[in-house]
Amino acid sequence: MGDTETYTVTGPDGDEESFELPAGLVDVLSEQGEPSTAVVSDVVVQAMAQQAHVIVHHSEGDVPEDIAAMEETAAELFEERFGQSLEDALGHSH
Repeated sequence: MGDTETYTVTGPDGDEESFELPAGLVDVLSEQGEPSTAVVSDVVVQAMAQQAHVIVHHSEGDVPEDIAAMEETAAELFEERFGQSLEDALGHSH
């Protein structure tokens, strides 16, 4: 296995989880001078918004209202962070 870098996420209750990524991968994804923590945070926001989208719009059956509301908030947070709608980023809408 190659070299790795450790990142840690802290939840609202103070719980922490650390994980390893290949050394240099975050640098490949970053723009010049962008902090590595911003890159990892961007990926987390993107992934969570996409997963919420999949749960709400690509699942069989009805989705509970609270989960639909979470997906809507995730899409709003995505747009605030990246300056484009999640629908535009995904290339489709519902």
